[in-house]
Amino acid sequence: MSKTANQKLRILYLMQILLDHTDNAHKLKVNELMTRLNDVGITADRKTIYDDIEALRQFGVDIVMKKDMAYGYYVATRDFELPELKLLADAVQSSKFITERKTRELIKKLEGLMSKYDAGKLRRQIYVRNRVKSMNESIYYSVDTLHEAIYENKKISFKYSDYDVHKNRVFRRDGEPYIVSPAALTWSEEKYYLIAYSDERDSTIHFRVDKMSKVKILDEVRARKATYFKLAEYSKKVFGMFGGEEANVRLRINNKLIGGVIDHFGKDIIMIPDGDTHFTIQVSIALSPIFYGWLFQFGDLCEVLEPQSLKDDLKERAEAFIASL
Repeated sequence: MSKTANQKLRILYLMQILLDHTDNAHKLKVNELMTRLNDVGITADRKTIYDDIEALRQFGVDIVMKKDMAYGYYVATRDFELPELKLLADAVQSSKFITERKTRELIKKLEGLMSKYDAGKLRRQIYVRNRVKSMNESIYYSVDTLHEAIYENKKISFKYSDYDVHKNRVFRRDGEPYIVSPAALTWSEEKYYLIAYSDERDSTIHFRVDKMSKVKILDEVRARKATYFKLAEYSKKVFGMFGGEEANVRLRINNKLIGGVIDHFGKDIIMIPDGDTHFTIQVSIALSPIFYGWLFQFGDLCEVLEPQSLKDDLKERAEAFIASL
């Protein structure tokens, strides 16, 4: 780029220098700003720097002049504070569905939102060894396509796969595409799921997005049941994203488990006191192995009152497990 062209971009270079190289603990004096601009082929006198800084302030950049022994200019506030970026970086790093390569790319982009000094703190903050990550790089494009299909009110097609013992992808249904009406995307148990309505099964089902491939938007309009889907209600019925036959379940639970009940069902769950040590709840639940496991983990702290069919089923499963020992 020519020197003249650089001069036209002077104020942009100045803003980038301030964003990259200053923060509350690091300031740049006017002569230092002039030197850094000169390094990219831009000449500027002190008055020009003052005028450009004032223009950047009017534009909305929070540039402060610190008048002390280490006086100089610095960017005082940013769109994201360091604690917020650490939180986002931790979420990216711990997310299993994000591949290692994409994790590095996203962290690098987050670092670009802070000074180079805080970027080093961020890298030290989020390093985690031996964390299991997804192997499916196409998930980001699949998520984007799924959101677009929901927005455009269209059905989708895709292939769905598992892994064999050799870690090779094996498509279900011999690679025949699934065709469903997408209802919502949700995050559960560190995994991304698509919740959709299937005309073929006449029911709501869900798929792990990292196991989906060749996602395409179809011309056909979504089923009406998908458009009226309510994620909040569905999440309370389903445990671990395992579907099953729905049943109205009444439970008698020890007060020690109040926190666990609220964690899953939310604060709006109606809890009726039953003596000094217990309470009862009545909820609609998708009966699944995950729900059974949720009940079994509490032992005698949680008792199924209704329906009788669930009590019988749990008893049979417990007896079968004991017999296998």
